[in-house]
Amino acid sequence: MKPSAVVCMVASCLLLGALVCPVTAQTSNEFIFTGHHIVVPDSSIPRPGRIHTNYFIVDPESWNPDQPPPGNETPPSLACVYKLVKQIKGCPIATTKNIPTGGVGAIAIVDAGDYPAAAQDLQTFSNYFGIPFNSDDFQVVYVNGKKPPVYGDWEVEEALDIEWSHAMAPAAKLFLVESYLCTSPACNTDPTWEAVKVASQLVAQNGGGVISMSWGDTEWAAERKYDRYFKTPGVVYLAASGDSGIGNTIHPAASPLVVAVGGTYFERDSKGNFVDEIYGGGGGGISPYEPRPAYQDIIEKIVGNFRGIPDVASDFCCAVIYMSQNGGWGSVGGTSWASPTFAGIVNAAGRLKKSTHAELTMIYTEYGNAKEYAADFYDITQGSSYCMTGWDECAGVGSPRTYRGK
Repeated sequence: MKPSAVVCMVASCLLLGALVCPVTAQTSNEFIFTGHHIVVPDSSIPRPGRIHTNYFIVDPESWNPDQPPPGNETPPSLACVYKLVKQIKGCPIATTKNIPTGGVGAIAIVDAGDYPAAAQDLQTFSNYFGIPFNSDDFQVVYVNGKKPPVYGDWEVEEALDIEWSHAMAPAAKLFLVESYLCTSPACNTDPTWEAVKVASQLVAQNGGGVISMSWGDTEWAAERKYDRYFKTPGVVYLAASGDSGIGNTIHPAASPLVVAVGGTYFERDSKGNFVDEIYGGGGGGISPYEPRPAYQDIIEKIVGNFRGIPDVASDFCCAVIYMSQNGGWGSVGGTSWASPTFAGIVNAAGRLKKSTHAELTMIYTEYGNAKEYAADFYDITQGSSYCMTGWDECAGVGSPRTYRGK
C-alpha cells in the first residue's frame, strides 16, 4: 500500500477550488495548494502493478533547521480548532500553545522500512511544543524481529505518524511497527499483514487502544478476506482514505472493521485566525465490494447496499513535522496525517471500545442525534459539489469537535 500524507494526490487538482495545477493532474506530481509548493512522492502515486501506497504530500521548500515553517498547523493550533484544549480566540498558529495531555493504553503505527532517527526526532518534536515524552513509552518493533532496510519516502510517513499521534495522546504508549516491503501480490500491502497482526497484539497486551494505517490500495474483489486482520478485541483500527478525491476508494479504509479518515483543510484569515474547515481532497465514495455495515443503516438512502467512505475526517494540509535527516522542520500533509491525528484523538478520549464496530456504532449513533452531532462534530459542507449537509463522501459525518463521541 502507499502512505497517505498530503500529498493531496494529484487527482485532487481537479476537485479543489483553492488548488492550482501547473499542468494537467494526469501528468504532474507537483502543484500549488493554498500557497504550498506541493510534491507528491512517487511512492504515493498509484500505478498498475504497484502494491499499496502511502498517500502523503510534501512542501520541499519548507525545510528549516531552526523552527517550524510559518503557516503550517502545529499540535496546539489543531487541538485548539478541534476543542481538545482550552480555547484561544481564533486559534492562531503563531500564538496558540495549549497541548493535549491525555492518552490511555496504546497506539500502534504500522509502516514499512526502518526509521533510524525515530526516537530522537520524536523527542525533538515533542520538546519544541512542550509535549510530554517518556522514552520508555516509545518502542520501535521489527516484524519477525528483523530490522528492515530504510525505504526512502516511508521515513517521512513514519515521522508524520508517530509525531502527530503522540501529540494528540502523549500519555499513551506508542509503538512504531516496522515491516519489510511485501512484494508478493498475495500481500496487497507494502507493510505486510503480519505487521498489522503484530501491532494488534501489542495494543491488546498494553491495555487496548488504537492502530493507525496511513496506506492503502485501490479496492479489489478479494479484499474482504483481509478484513479478518481487524478483529482483535480491544483494538480500534483507523486508516487513511487516500488523497485521490471523490469516487476513489481504497482498502483498508474501505473495510467495515476500520474507521476511514478523510481529509479537510483549515481556512485562515490574513491574521492567521481560523475561519472555517472545508473539504480538502481526501478519498471518498461507495465501496464496490464491502456490504453496508449495520452502523451505516442510518445513511442507507445515500450509500445503498454498500459501505460508504469515509466515516470521519481531519485536517490534511499541512502539518509541521521534524526530521533530522531532512534538515529539521518541514511541512507534510495528506490523509496520512489525518489518520494518526484522529487515532490519537480517539485514544485520548479515553473511551476505549471493544472493537472498531463498537467505535463506529457510537459515532453513527451520535450522528443520529441532531443536538449531540452538532456539538461533537463539524459538518463539512464546502469544498466540493459532493459536500452536503450530513454524511457525505467528502468527510463522512465530519471532523472532531471535543472528545465527546470519539
